[in-house]
Amino acid sequence: MAKLQILYLFSYNFLQFLGWTLALFRILSNFISTKSVTEAYASAGELICLLQCCAFLEVIHGAIGIVPSGIVLPLMQWSGRTHFLLAIVRQIVEVQDSPSVFITFSSWSLSEVIRYSHYALSCIGSPPYLITYLRYTAFILLYPVGVGPGEIWLMYQALAFIKTRNLYADTLPFSYYNFVKVLLLLYPLLWFKLYLHLFKQRRSKLGKYHKTKKT
Repeated sequence: MAKLQILYLFSYNFLQFLGWTLALFRILSNFISTKSVTEAYASAGELICLLQCCAFLEVIHGAIGIVPSGIVLPLMQWSGRTHFLLAIVRQIVEVQDSPSVFITFSSWSLSEVIRYSHYALSCIGSPPYLITYLRYTAFILLYPVGVGPGEIWLMYQALAFIKTRNLYADTLPFSYYNFVKVLLLLYPLLWFKLYLHLFKQRRSKLGKYHKTKKT
C-alpha cells in the first residue's frame, strides 16, 4: 500500500511539474516573441485554470492524511487562487491582457515548478540541494510579487467591470461587487499572516535539512 501511495504522489506531483513547466514556457516564449506582457492569459490561461482545479486533490491529500500538510492551509491557498482565476480573470475578458496577469502567472509558474519538482523528487529520494534551497527560499520574493502587483492589483482593476455588469447578481444572494471590495481590504492582512507562517515554517525546515546533511 505504501508503494502505491508513493507512486501516486510521485505521478501527481510530476504531472503538475510538467504542466506548470509548460505554462511557464508558453508565457516566456510568448513574451520573447511578442515583446509584450499582455498575452499571458491567451498563451497559458486555460492550462493554468486546469492545473489549479486539479490542485484540489492536495486538499484531499491533507484531509485523508497521505501528506502532512493538513487541510486548512491547502484549502485557503487553493480557494484564493481558484476564485481569482475562475470567478474574475476567466470571466472578465477585459482584464485578461493586464500586466498583472503576466506578473501573477509568472510568479505562480516559477513557484510551482520549484514546489512540484521538490515534491516529486522527495517521493523517490533526496532532492538536490539547489531544488531544496529554492523550495524554501524562492517564495520570499515570488509570493509578495504574485499577490501585490499581481492578484490584488488585478482584482482592483476588475471592480469597475464587476459593478457595470452586476456580475453574478443572478446566482449569488449578495453583491459580488461589495464582496470583492471587502476581499481587497482583507486580502493584504490575510496573505501577510500566511506569508509569515510560511516564512517561519520553511526557515525551520531548511534549518533541519542543513542539520541532517551535517550529520
